[in-house]
Parts: sequence; C-alpha cells; structure tokens
Amino acid sequence: MLTLDLTNAPRWHDLAPGVRVQLRPLTTALMVATRADPEVEAVPEAASDEERAMAFAKALARRAVLAWEGIGDADGTSIDPSPEAIDALLDIWPIFEAFQLTYVSKGLLLEQEKNAYAPSPNGSTAGAHDTAKPASPARATRKPARTAPRG
Repeated sequence: MLTLDLTNAPRWHDLAPGVRVQLRPLTTALMVATRADPEVEAVPEAASDEERAMAFAKALARRAVLAWEGIGDADGTSIDPSPEAIDALLDIWPIFEAFQLTYVSKGLLLEQEKNAYAPSPNGSTAGAHDTAKPASPARATRKPARTAPRG
C-alpha cells in the first residue's frame, strides 16, 4: 500500500554520528527542478554513472537542505548551509552514501513498489503465472452451462 504524507513537512535525516540535515520532502517538483539544473545538464555524455550520480546528488541537496547540525568549518565553528558547503559535505563519501540511502532511495523504492505488478519487461505475458487450472478433457465433453436468469 502506498502511504501518502499529506503534511509535506521537512524532516531531519541522520547522515553520520552527530551530523543531521533537515530536508524538504522529495517531491516531483524537486526532482524535475534537479533534472533541469544547469550543472546536471552540463554533465558530458561520456561521464561515468558515478559522475552523473554525484552531480545529481549535489544539485538535489542544494535544493533540499534547509538546515543542518554538526557541521562546521576548519576552525570547528558551526556554519550554515550554502551551495559550496553542501557540495563539500557530499564530497565526503560516507555522507554521500547516507544521503543516497536515507533520502534519494526513498523515491527509488517507490519506483520499485509501483513496478511490483508491472507487465514483463519485454511487454509480453511470458512472465505471467497461471492462476486457474486447465480444463480437463472430461469437462470439455459435457454440455455447456446455462446462462444465469435475468432480473
């Protein structure tokens, strides 16, 4: 069952011990805006999947991060989120992985959920399972059943 969160309230996500970020809900509008981000569109055709994933994650995080805790500058002073700071945060591999798992993958899981009952990938019914037993030859020789009375 698909559960709708009608509040659309931002949520806190723990990315590492002592590090958490407040993120906007992962909506269609946010994903569409991220796909149209100039930095995402500028990724060369020859780029690896990893390079594409990083560009997309950074563009998404720049739109989604509202606040954070446990993040500071080189002197240990807390800093507010900025595009440069968000990019630097996602350059840390465990943070990038946690962002992908706790935030981005939620949308991907929904894609998998909706595909649970999709037709076979090749469009045929080859992957379908029979739900009824085949008719036995003895039944085929009997008279057909009468139609149901009307009214």
